[in-house]
Amino acid sequence: QVQLVESGGGLVQAGGSLRLSCAASRSIFSINAMGWYRQAPGKERDLVATITNHGSTNYGDSVKGRFTISRDNAKNMVYLQMNTLLPEDTAVYYCAAKQGIIGGTVPSAYDYWGQGTQVTVSS
Repeated sequence: QVQLVESGGGLVQAGGSLRLSCAASRSIFSINAMGWYRQAPGKERDLVATITNHGSTNYGDSVKGRFTISRDNAKNMVYLQMNTLLPEDTAVYYCAAKQGIIGGTVPSAYDYWGQGTQVTVSS
């Protein structure tokens, strides 16, 4: 079991930056993958970025080149640096953890989820 707590969300103007943090309640060294997902009102939960315990990353098409995911196993932390934010990035952002190696990046493959943090980008 692992609890995840997100922080760093807020209101920002288009073109601005935010850094989200995800704190895990225990070591994430053995967790295969950590990820960030987002969900806007009336929409499905979508992939933002994932990172394996070997450092391999995967990004959603709409955030490639603008967002960067990283993890610090020593601190049990995962980060999402978001640059050049757009109004369409507005959503609740969730941190997630996947114990196993199957399922790829689909949200249903992830075992643990945080409560989410709101990101609002104004135009």
